[in-house]
Amino acid sequence: MTAPFASNASQPMRLAIVGFGAAAQAFVPAIQANPAFELAAIVESKPEVQVTAKTLGVPVFSQLHELQQVPNLVGVYIATPTPCHEAQTIDSLRLGWHVLVEKPMTTTLEQADALIRLAKENQCVLAVGHLERFNPAALALEPLLSNPRFIDSSRLAPFKPRATDVSVLLDLMIHDVDLILSLVDSELESVECSGARVLTSDIDIANARIRFANGCVANVTASRVSAKSERKMRVFQSQACHSLDFQARTLTTYRGATTPMADPEQAI
Repeated sequence: MTAPFASNASQPMRLAIVGFGAAAQAFVPAIQANPAFELAAIVESKPEVQVTAKTLGVPVFSQLHELQQVPNLVGVYIATPTPCHEAQTIDSLRLGWHVLVEKPMTTTLEQADALIRLAKENQCVLAVGHLERFNPAALALEPLLSNPRFIDSSRLAPFKPRATDVSVLLDLMIHDVDLILSLVDSELESVECSGARVLTSDIDIANARIRFANGCVANVTASRVSAKSERKMRVFQSQACHSLDFQARTLTTYRGATTPMADPEQAI
């Protein structure tokens, strides 16, 4: 069994990518740029995509279990369609590999809890690709945040066939829900949600109102049937409003002042 993140300075951690779509292909430069990691193999079932994967000069397999042929494999990045996540994560954890799985980790809470238990049993790291937490705007907010009272977020996108195997809540809204839960230091009190099917058989546009025990309220809107693309969030606290634009990767802070509508502070 692999010990969590056991490392040898002279030997980079060998990783495999499972599913070589757009997200995985964007992940490759991050692996190649970090000397602590080495791309050891790729799993991809589609022959036309295998052609692209083979240009990286590493073994390309059709099935996850074939990765057992790869010596000293430490972890896998799972970027397959959501319905595949649960089974592939289970197989990887049982083989002792650390797992970074794309969001959403699973389609149900019960499945997610089971994977967390399995990771603990096998002493493996299980992480989810909630990358918005590492957006420069979100990182710049951290030292400025103080007891948020109201949060308003909107994540809008034109329709694309990608990721329509899950609702817009698991496809888009999950980014903002994850970030909001990391910003508010309080237990959930209630969630009210409404949505509609527009172009698919699942929910394509939704709004949620999240109430926390400390009094903070978050209003969250997500749509994958919009005419424009927008990823914004406003966080209100005493004497300050923080406006985040995740697409522009900027944070603008408005503070209470003796002069109304004083010039805002541009953080990044």
